[in-house]
Amino acid sequence: MKKYVRAAICVAFGMFKFFFTKLFHPKWFRGPLISVISPNTEISLDYGGKLTIGAWFKMRGGAKLRVRNGAECVIGDRTSMNCNCMITCHEKILIGNDVQFSPNVQIYDHDHDYRAGLENQQYQTAPVTIGNQVWIGANTVILRGTAIGDHCVIGAGSVLKGVYPDHSLIIQKRETTVHPISVERSEACEQPI
Repeated sequence: MKKYVRAAICVAFGMFKFFFTKLFHPKWFRGPLISVISPNTEISLDYGGKLTIGAWFKMRGGAKLRVRNGAECVIGDRTSMNCNCMITCHEKILIGNDVQFSPNVQIYDHDHDYRAGLENQQYQTAPVTIGNQVWIGANTVILRGTAIGDHCVIGAGSVLKGVYPDHSLIIQKRETTVHPISVERSEACEQPI
């Protein structure tokens, strides 16, 4: 019963959030009438940014969706953003249908241009494309210029930049090394207090 009450609250909140987003950005926002959006989420659309969201969209607590001035973000049908995911769009991000984001997935189509100085807030941008039926593991970071094909699975903790073909299993292996710690106890440590 508890999950049905929570779902009803999220559907009502989604309708409320999309209504006000459409009210303030009538030319720049398109979204479904019914979606499941947790109250603890953020959707921010700067003036001139375009956001299109497909049917049956889900967004869990802590997730953030930010579309900046002049940027375009398109999210397909039945896409689900889990807890604490973040999509920040400065140029263009295209996400297909049936994409599942595990917790803490981050997508950026930009990098700070550190050569211009941090005070200038300049960016280098390149579009990000994610195909249909893609499952993205927890704590994955997808960087500018990345293209992920259809039917891909991305292992948890990956950092992606580049082109990945359809039907790929993408895993980034890391070597774990364990070194013993030599503990030398001084006489002062051995004396009782």
